[in-house]
Amino acid sequence: MEAAIRIVKYVKNHPGKGVLLSSKNTGTLEAYCDTDWTACQHSRRSMTGFLIKLGDSLVSWKSKKQTTVSRSSAEAEYRSLAATVAELLWLVGLIKEIGVEVQLPVNIHCDRKAAI
Repeated sequence: MEAAIRIVKYVKNHPGKGVLLSSKNTGTLEAYCDTDWTACQHSRRSMTGFLIKLGDSLVSWKSKKQTTVSRSSAEAEYRSLAATVAELLWLVGLIKEIGVEVQLPVNIHCDRKAAI
């Protein structure tokens, strides 16, 4: 509740920097994820990133260096996909808890927009 109040105060005090959400809700979740294998030259760890949209509205995103060194680009992609799916599971539970209808299955696109 404290986090929600903090967000509302921020949006109220910064009218030009609000959270933009579409008024049209299709109830579909769509996720995109990608990995840059061995992105860090020093540690050889990969970068993972994802974004999740509910209809036309961006609801979650993340870009982070992976915690372990992947031996192949496929392993790095699987780690990225696992992080995306974990976020999706949490998000679907949250959305259902607040009473919004979500159409399943969720569309997940990794790398070259190959649907999974």
